[in-house]
Amino acid sequence: MSERLNKLRNIALVGHGSSGKTSLSEIMLFKTGTIKRLGRVEDGNTVMDYEPEELKRLISISSGFNQFNWKKNIISLIDTPGDQNFFTDTINSLQAADGVVVVIDAVDGIKVQTELAWDYAREFGLPAVIFINKLDRERADFIRTFKNATNIFQPKPIILQLPVGSESGFKGIVDLISMKAHIYDSDGKVTTGEIPADMMESANKEREALIENIAEADDKLIEKYLEGEALSDDEIKAALRKGTISGTFVPVICGSAIKDIGIDLLMELVVNCMPSPLEKAPRKGRDPNDEGKTIERAPDPEAPFSAFVFKTVADPYAGRLSIMKIVSGSLGESGNFYNVNKSSRERYNQLLAIAGKEQKPITEAGPGEIVAVAKLKETATGDTLCDESSKILFECAKPLPTLISFAVGSKVKGEEDKIFISLSKLLEEDSALKLERNAETKEILLSGRGQVHIEVIVEKVKRKFNVDAQLNTPKVPYKETIKKKVRVQGRHKKQSGGHGQFGDCWIQMEPLPRGKGFEFVDAIVGGSIPRQYIPAVEKGIVESCQKGVLAGFPCIDFRVTLDDGSFHAVDSSEMAFKIAGSIAFKKAVQEAKPVLLEPVMKVTITTPDEYMGDIMGNLNSRRGRVLGMDTAGKNQVIIANVPMSEFLTYEPDLRSMTGGRGIYTMEFSHYDEVPAQLAEKIIDAANKEKEQ
Repeated sequence: MSERLNKLRNIALVGHGSSGKTSLSEIMLFKTGTIKRLGRVEDGNTVMDYEPEELKRLISISSGFNQFNWKKNIISLIDTPGDQNFFTDTINSLQAADGVVVVIDAVDGIKVQTELAWDYAREFGLPAVIFINKLDRERADFIRTFKNATNIFQPKPIILQLPVGSESGFKGIVDLISMKAHIYDSDGKVTTGEIPADMMESANKEREALIENIAEADDKLIEKYLEGEALSDDEIKAALRKGTISGTFVPVICGSAIKDIGIDLLMELVVNCMPSPLEKAPRKGRDPNDEGKTIERAPDPEAPFSAFVFKTVADPYAGRLSIMKIVSGSLGESGNFYNVNKSSRERYNQLLAIAGKEQKPITEAGPGEIVAVAKLKETATGDTLCDESSKILFECAKPLPTLISFAVGSKVKGEEDKIFISLSKLLEEDSALKLERNAETKEILLSGRGQVHIEVIVEKVKRKFNVDAQLNTPKVPYKETIKKKVRVQGRHKKQSGGHGQFGDCWIQMEPLPRGKGFEFVDAIVGGSIPRQYIPAVEKGIVESCQKGVLAGFPCIDFRVTLDDGSFHAVDSSEMAFKIAGSIAFKKAVQEAKPVLLEPVMKVTITTPDEYMGDIMGNLNSRRGRVLGMDTAGKNQVIIANVPMSEFLTYEPDLRSMTGGRGIYTMEFSHYDEVPAQLAEKIIDAANKEKEQ
C-alpha cells in the first residue's frame, strides 16, 4: 500500500468558470487511455460534467472525480466548479486535495473566483502550479497574464516555460530547465528539438531569472549560484520540487487543453513537484472528550483509521453516497467505523472509487485516498469518521453564506410537503443551501448563493423526485406597532335566552422601544375582574395581535395594562373575557396611531476599490444607510443598513456592477418604520390580497 500511496497525487483543478478546467481534465484522461473518446464541454459529452443541469448550462455545478496513471504514478483529479453559485463545493473539495493546478484563461485573465480559490488553497496550505490555458485563442497573451498573476498572487509566480507562437500560431513550448522546444502537431504528437533562434535571447534571460528564483528554495544552492557556479538540471529540479511544496514560489506553465499543447508537461510537473499523501504533515483535530486538547493523525497506514466526509451525493434510487478523504489508517472492502459528530456507529458493505458518474468497487484504501461508501444512515458532509477506540474530530470548512432567497411553491396544489421533503434530501448534498418554513409568511423559503444556484436545485427536484416547484419573490415579514398611549374599553355582551355572555375590561396601551415585543401588566385591584378571567383577557390580546389593523401583519413592541373592568356572576366566562380583550386591542390600536414596520438588514459588502462609487449610489437608491467603511487587503468593505424589501434581488445586481468581484453577507438587524408613501402602497396591496 505504501508504494502505491507514494505514487499518488491528489490534485484539484481550480479557476474561474470557463477557464478550461473540465477540458483540461478530459484531455488528461484521454491522453492516458483512461477514456477512449475525447469529449467537449460544448457538445455536453465530457466525463466530469454529466448532470443534465451542467450540460444545459455548459458549466460545472459539482466537483468531478477521476484517476489516471502517468508514468507509473497515479493522479487523482478533482475538477471543481468555478461559478460563484457553486463555490462552496469547491471549498469542500479543496480540503481533500494535496495540491492545486490554478487554471487561468490567457484571454480573460484572472477573475474573482480564481482569487478566492487561491486564497482558500493558501489557507489549507496547498502547493500550487499555475497553468495559463487557451493560448491558441485570439487576444491570448502569456506575458500579460503572468504579470497579472504576479500582481495578485503570493507567494510569487515564476515562469517555467515560454510559448512558441501566439494565438492561432501557438504551436509549442520552450522548457526553461531543459532549454528544449516542444513542438506539437495537430494530433498532439510532440517533437523535441532546439529553441527557435528568434526566442533564444528571451529564453536565456528567463532561464537566468528562473534559476535565481529556484535557488532561493535551498540555502546551499543560493550560495553556489552567488559564487557563479553552474547548477545541474537535477539540482534545479530538486529545488523546484522543494520550493513548490514549501510554498516558496509557484511555477507557471502554459498550453492549450483544446489543442493538446503542453498537457504532457503539466502532468510531468504535477508528478515531480506535488507531494504524495505520505509527505503531508499530520492533520490536527480535537479530542471529542476534551475540547481543549489537540490530537494529530499522521498519514500512516498503520495508524488508527480516521477520515472526513467532504461531499455527499443524494440519489433517490442508489441512496446517499458519502465521499471521504482518508487521513490515517486504512479501510477494507467492507467494515465499520464510528461517526464522531453523530455519536453513532456506521457500517458499509462496499468501498468505491469514483470515476466520473461511475463508481468502481475497490478492495482497500489508505491515507490520502479519496473513496466513497453508500447508504450510511446518519453521516453528512463535514462529519468525521474514525475508529471508535481512537476518536478524533476534524474541523471542516464552513459553507459560504447564502445571498438570495426564494419562496418555493408547488405547481400542483397540495404538494407543498412533498416539495419540502424533496428539498430536504438535496440539502444533504449541498451544504450551501438553507431551507425553512417561515411561520409569519407561511412560505417555504429556499436560500442559496445566487439565482442560478436556486434554479438548478428546482430543476434537480423535478428530475430526481418528480416534483414541480415554482419560485416566487419572498413576502417581506412586515410588522405593525403603535406610536401613542391610549386607554379604551373592551366590552362583550350577548343575550340569547338562558345564560348570556358578558365580559368587560379597560386597558391602557402604550408603545415600547423597538425589539421589546409584548408586555402584559395586571393592574386589577378590588376584584373588578375575577382572577380566573385575567389570563383570558391576555389571551384575547395575544391572539388578536397576530393580525394588526392596518394590513393584517403582526403587531409588536407594545405594553397592555389591564386596570379595570366588570363582570356578571352568571354570564361571565373565560370566552367572554377573551373576546372582550380582543375588542379592546383592536379599538386601542386604531386610536394609538398604528404604523407599519419593515425588517432592516445589516449588510457587509466587500468590493475592489474601483466599484465603490457605483455601489454607494446603488445603496442610496435602495434607502440604505452606510454605517462605516474599512479596508480588507486589496478590497474595500462597506457596512450598511438596508431595508429587506430593497435587498431581495441584490445578488445579480452586485454581480453586474462589479463583474462578479463583489461579495456580500446579510443578517437581520432590526425593525424600522416604513416611510408613509411606501406604507400606503404596502397596505393597499396586502388588503387587496386578503380580498382575493
